[in-house]
Amino acid sequence: MPAARDVLTPDALAMLQTVASTGSFAGAARALNLVPSALSYRVRQIEDALDVLLFDRSARQARLTEAGAELLRETARLLADIDAVANRVKRVATGWEPQLTIALDSVIARDPVLDLVGAFYALEPPTRLKLRNETLLGTIEALSVGEADLAIGTVLDASSLAFTATGIRTRPLGELRFVFAVAPHHPLARVTGPLSDAVMRQHRAVAVADSSRSGQSMTVNLAGGQDRLTVPTMHTKLSAQLHGLGGGFLPEPMARPFIEAGHLVECQTERVMPVGQMHVAWRAPSAGKPGRALEWWLGQLEHEGTRRALLERHRGR
Repeated sequence: MPAARDVLTPDALAMLQTVASTGSFAGAARALNLVPSALSYRVRQIEDALDVLLFDRSARQARLTEAGAELLRETARLLADIDAVANRVKRVATGWEPQLTIALDSVIARDPVLDLVGAFYALEPPTRLKLRNETLLGTIEALSVGEADLAIGTVLDASSLAFTATGIRTRPLGELRFVFAVAPHHPLARVTGPLSDAVMRQHRAVAVADSSRSGQSMTVNLAGGQDRLTVPTMHTKLSAQLHGLGGGFLPEPMARPFIEAGHLVECQTERVMPVGQMHVAWRAPSAGKPGRALEWWLGQLEHEGTRRALLERHRGR
């Protein structure tokens, strides 16, 4: 007896659709240019392989059983999937990547990224997108170990010796200014004058964990010996500081709406307010041009307005 996968071919599924739509084996046989006995035999083969009856033959018409109706519902989806795969393969052959993975640093505004995703999907490309959250060295590491094809918001550029041998290319994304902020009920909110490291060291800092998994990690803007609450993303850091769980430096565009609304207090510090030099990075192919999906994303990132939005247009602005 043939197995189910041997008999449930695209042609067989289309044949079952024809029987159901015409309502009879005779009508389906005429539509398919088959003799009725040959059609009946093929349907019986499918039923035997599945060990179910697909059609009720007690009347003149071929009526679907519950099992048959369920198979026909799945048939429409399966045939559509086959067509979609065929179209995807054809388009991939024209230079589109099957999948593009984008590593996003946690300082990058998510709404502009999703706007770009929508514009990309409007092209109806065959490329599947995968977005992954990273922080600090983890963003460039995802690219360097082959877990991402494009990284947005890296803190390192191509001049960093650790990455020049991997075929990674970078270009500037823009500067990102940081501000020190605490909740209004936090003790540091009542301190007058610029905060020294000694004063900040007396209070807990909220820090974002580096997502690097290689053992290397980066710690920024912390006073030595300072107690810290470590969180996974910059948005979690913002929430923790809004709850008064600690202080710390936040991207100015992310913090500004909460400062203006009175939910955070911006504090001056004796240390110079940090400015991050952010980059876009991608893996250059060993030969030829980048795939069409990566090429499209790199083209969008050439626009100054897009780069500025990725750094500044956080929710609430």
